[in-house]
Amino acid sequence: MSNPQIKSVVSSRAKVRMTAILVAIVGVYIYTSWATRSTPMDLINGWGGFQRILTDLFPPNWSYAPQVWDKLAETIHMAIIATTLAAIVSIPIFLLSAANLFPSPWIHQPVRFIMNVLRTIPDILLAIIFVGIFGVGVFPGIIALFIFSLGLLAKLMYETIEAIDMNPLDAIRASGGNTIQVIWYAVLPQVLPQFVSFSLYVFEVNVRASTVLGFVGAGGIGLLLQQQISFFNYPRVMTIIIIIFIAVIIIDYISNKIRERIV
Repeated sequence: MSNPQIKSVVSSRAKVRMTAILVAIVGVYIYTSWATRSTPMDLINGWGGFQRILTDLFPPNWSYAPQVWDKLAETIHMAIIATTLAAIVSIPIFLLSAANLFPSPWIHQPVRFIMNVLRTIPDILLAIIFVGIFGVGVFPGIIALFIFSLGLLAKLMYETIEAIDMNPLDAIRASGGNTIQVIWYAVLPQVLPQFVSFSLYVFEVNVRASTVLGFVGAGGIGLLLQQQISFFNYPRVMTIIIIIFIAVIIIDYISNKIRERIV
């Protein structure tokens, strides 16, 4: 069989494969739409409700803004405390999780398993559990964000460590260096910029997440937002939303600039 014929057969098979994949994807979307009884018509039918809510939200009640700042600061404090604690505690965890540092599966596999379990629990579920234990307030939110951040940072960092250049590690080991020396002189210098970058990223995520956690009583500006929604005080709700939006944009901008300089 000549080259043009081979290319034609391969091209035909590729087209059939892509067509089959496309049909399968469309089929899945059609089935899920039918199973959930959700169609684009629902969006069209709900347009009237959207217009009504939009009318209720505007104009914002800017006289309420001074009462929002304290809760916004509380939310940011929650994210700072949870991220800082998670970053510190995650260091020994992600080191133990790295297979190139601790090749024994009896060491890195159990640590990874525990972190995977923590990461599969939604942060809002953690907040509900801790609100039930400690009561309504900031502390349950901090604990929930801490556990969520710990699992996320540990995964990001041990994957980063497993992708580093192994030559410096091998050189220190060959010269008689122990595990602590290998970590201090060969691993940390390579992963420190990524560690700072990931910690800043997790902080950004925690600022957004802490807003949602407030809806279940975990403190911060989310709790204030939930209260105003329950009172149907939509002009105040819009004021809170705008302030959250501006705060998140500013935090993201500052965090991105810091990461650009580090990495």
